[in-house]
Amino acid sequence: MRMVDHFSTPLPDGRILCEVCPRACKIGVGQRGLCYVRQNVDGHMVLTTDGMSSGFCIDPIEKKPLNHFYPGSSVLSFGTAGCNLACAFCQNHEISKSREVETSSEKATPEAIARAATELGCASVAFTYNDPVIFFEYAMDVAAACHERGLKAVAVTAGSMCPAPRAEFYRSIDAANVDLKGFTEEFYRRHTASHLEPVLDTLRYLKRETNVWLEITTLLIPGENDAPEEIDAMTKWIAEELGTEVPLHFTAFHPDYRMLDHPPTPKETLMRARAQAIANGLKHVYTGNRRGPEGETTFCAGCGAALIGRDAYELTAYEVGASGACPHCAKPLAGRFAETRGAWGRRRQPVAIEAYA
Repeated sequence: MRMVDHFSTPLPDGRILCEVCPRACKIGVGQRGLCYVRQNVDGHMVLTTDGMSSGFCIDPIEKKPLNHFYPGSSVLSFGTAGCNLACAFCQNHEISKSREVETSSEKATPEAIARAATELGCASVAFTYNDPVIFFEYAMDVAAACHERGLKAVAVTAGSMCPAPRAEFYRSIDAANVDLKGFTEEFYRRHTASHLEPVLDTLRYLKRETNVWLEITTLLIPGENDAPEEIDAMTKWIAEELGTEVPLHFTAFHPDYRMLDHPPTPKETLMRARAQAIANGLKHVYTGNRRGPEGETTFCAGCGAALIGRDAYELTAYEVGASGACPHCAKPLAGRFAETRGAWGRRRQPVAIEAYA
């Protein structure tokens, strides 16, 4: 456990107002917020999962998904228990809704995580599986240890965070994939128990006020957030507010958690959404959880040449150097790139972190 009083306010009745995310939980003594990992212990806010994880695994960076951030490289991924949202369709609910904080988690210091990532040849460490918003102090410590070793820090997040802690957190982050779960307040309220506007505010903040590399993911759920009108409004907003070269990933839903009654997303829905986004000016639109070269390839925003080919997280072609410039028309490709492509492929490798303690 770790005392984290910085973004909290004691209330006259003994409760603590948590000011990390817009949920603004008022937590009584001995109680926890909805995230389950921030607890009122004798009038102090405590992070119960500090130094603990639900497990570690090496993934391809494209699985985060980040297609414009050192393509082909490997990333050491981990999360903790809990989440500040309550998504009915959560595909990591065994982790995000875990209540066995003390018994199911692995202990891991920031230094051990950075050492493991270095020795295993990873280019970055990702805070994922659940949302790093709820354990951002621990994530920042890990990011600092990684930066000392020349590693990058990646946040995979739903983006629901208050401005002050958000500014502190993202000073430690090199790249983020923000899950834009839908584009209506009704969807957020009914299916995530949260709100849309704080996420849009985070997206604006990341693009306009930071150097964090940004990509966006939307899981398309049949009958819930896949209407052509909603996709049209969302992609126009992205183009106008964030720019046309922010990568957008449409991914396919599969029945899970409390949405077992919904069918999987048809490939046609993904391709239609991608076509709409491109028609609205977006240059880098991908489809995930359904294989297909058109939705996996990175094209030049200038001449349209295929620059990075992919097949299920594995690179099949790489025609950009460290500058990211197109070899055909010299237009820079938005993102962060190395001189040569990474060669991790599509492997998923569990890591026993205690070996690096």
